[in-house]
Amino acid sequence: MSLEKNSLSKQLLFVVGIAFLLLFISLGAILPRILIPVAEQNIYNYLREPLRIYDNTANTKLQDTTIAYIYMTKTTKATSINIEDVIGEENLDEIILRMNKSYGKLVYKNKIYYYYKLTSDDITKIALTDDSYINQTKTSILSAIFPLVLGTFLLIGLMIVFWSSTVVRKIERLKNKIDNIDNPDYDHKIDFQLNDEIRSLALAIEDMRISLKNQEEYRNQMYQNISHDFKTPLTVIKSYIEAVEDGVESESTALSTIKDQTDRLEQKVHSLLYLNKLDYLKDKNKDSKELVDMEKMIKEEVEKFKFHRKEIAFDISVEKKSKYYGSVENWETVLDNLLSNFMRYAKKEIKITAKQNKLILYNDGESIDEDFLEVIFTPFRKGIKGEFGLGLSIVKKTLNVMGYDISIKNETKGVSFIITKKGKEQ
Repeated sequence: MSLEKNSLSKQLLFVVGIAFLLLFISLGAILPRILIPVAEQNIYNYLREPLRIYDNTANTKLQDTTIAYIYMTKTTKATSINIEDVIGEENLDEIILRMNKSYGKLVYKNKIYYYYKLTSDDITKIALTDDSYINQTKTSILSAIFPLVLGTFLLIGLMIVFWSSTVVRKIERLKNKIDNIDNPDYDHKIDFQLNDEIRSLALAIEDMRISLKNQEEYRNQMYQNISHDFKTPLTVIKSYIEAVEDGVESESTALSTIKDQTDRLEQKVHSLLYLNKLDYLKDKNKDSKELVDMEKMIKEEVEKFKFHRKEIAFDISVEKKSKYYGSVENWETVLDNLLSNFMRYAKKEIKITAKQNKLILYNDGESIDEDFLEVIFTPFRKGIKGEFGLGLSIVKKTLNVMGYDISIKNETKGVSFIITKKGKEQ
């Protein structure tokens, strides 16, 4: 099911139209109802004041086009001369009978009348008018308020339309940017002067574009490095096979070399598969919470490597109360890769210290270039001696799965790899 496209501009115009309609309803129907009680209170005061001076001889002096006066005793009844203009004299007796309060309003023959009545010493004085005063009051108030409110609302509406048009244009520019996010020829520069949420979104999109571009460049570089790293043993294997076929190399020597290169290639494949497995474990959050005997594990790892280079001295210091969590398999992977790396670069000493829940591995090899420190854990990044590998990348991701982090620090002489629990100060 396809939805009809409805632009933000159309939606805004619709909302403004609805707002104007509600304004008209408010001014035309709701406001008059609010004003009526106020106007009625005013008209009662307006009716009451003249009754204090009105008597049966003053009716010719109190001629009002909208208010009629009635003066009654037990035997007589006098009215102002405009009584017929207000209510009609033939209706007078029936209307007087319905005035059962000191003041109020009544409906007679579909017309509304307001009255005020004063009674003292058997004399009753009544001021009476129709609803024309109320209607005039409402008309006057609405005539004064309506242009002001309408003008103000129109000005606000224009400001909203102008502001929204600016927002819509910004959104359209962001949409075009996203549509061309992988187009290097598109002008991606967007500089919104106002520091608002849209500018923050534009900066976030630009950061995402740069990140995607860097990832693409990294992916291409990684593919090239993987191809190079895998191509070398395959080239050697092929060369020895051709050498045997040409009779320039013995089969035993060729088979030995082919076996070594196959083992290297197999190790690289296993490392690559393990790296992908770590990504899966990280996404599924399957890190282990097992308490590991770090002292025992370090000693076992040192036994593996101490005969690779007999000139290397190992210095081990483990604090008994330090605790390390994860899994034995993962920690073995971390230590294997780090010590394997250390055996290539250390000169005479490797020191392993475990204290305060922190693991520090030091070797007295050459310092690492500061620029290279930022990318040293990247898979298949060319190393210090021009080599490619996954070892340090596997270390980083394995520790991440277990909730640990690793950093590298160049010492005065040598390099330290520092492993700490995430969230803890190093």
